[in-house]
Amino acid sequence: MINKLRFLSLLAVSGLLFAGSSAFAQSIVSSKHDFTTGGSAQGSTGNTDEVCVFCHTPHGADTTAPVPLWNKVLNSNQGRFTRYSTLATPSFDSLEAPVGSVSLACLSCHDGTQAMDVVLNQPGSGGYNPAGAQIDSGAIVAMTGTPVPNLGEDLSNDHPISMQYGGGGASDGDTDGVFTGTLGDPDFNDPVKATINSQAIWWVDSGVGTAQVREKTDMLLYTRSDAIGGGGAVEPFVECGSCHDPHNSDNAGGTQVSFLRTSNAASAVCTACHTK
Repeated sequence: MINKLRFLSLLAVSGLLFAGSSAFAQSIVSSKHDFTTGGSAQGSTGNTDEVCVFCHTPHGADTTAPVPLWNKVLNSNQGRFTRYSTLATPSFDSLEAPVGSVSLACLSCHDGTQAMDVVLNQPGSGGYNPAGAQIDSGAIVAMTGTPVPNLGEDLSNDHPISMQYGGGGASDGDTDGVFTGTLGDPDFNDPVKATINSQAIWWVDSGVGTAQVREKTDMLLYTRSDAIGGGGAVEPFVECGSCHDPHNSDNAGGTQVSFLRTSNAASAVCTACHTK
């Protein structure tokens, strides 16, 4: 089963290139992540009809970014974020890495520190700027609407990110398949591992689609080698992209949050990971 995994990219921010459930195949076009005049984002521009350019570029991408062909400027000051662990909640028993990985890409808009149309490589020719520049400075501004969707830099009131899944315990040294070891917190469902191009890939089956086949409707975990667990092992972490798929605009008939990996009816997104 594991050998039939349909991967085309290791670092896809949200399974952009993965096959997914037909029930959740809504397009980014016309969604709140579409900044053209045909979209429903906070701001829009008639300067381009290219929907993807606000995040991705086929040339001149930031090769240090944790997402494919990233076209936005990332703030490298990871320490500026206030993390969930500052609340000293007794039930929070995972170690946190600095805010990074795919979450840093999401926060390049959602922390409200720069206009949402700042890109490295603008549409057309001759628009490359390594410092980033706006596509339409007269129409699109920084993210608004605190605490959602503008999360700001204080993330203590949001679901923790950049944290070990299940209190730690899983690592790149584990065998492929459903995790058979012991998680640090027993109140989490066992994740699933595969090895692609010698890299460990992790996810949690959501119950939608095929078991033990990583699909965009599963809860994706992101491997990081931040030296927080000791030993230099690569561990699976929970990030923004674990629960959210920025390319899936479906909101389950208007009753659920947009851009979730699957419907949260009966708290299905939550219980995919949490055994509650």
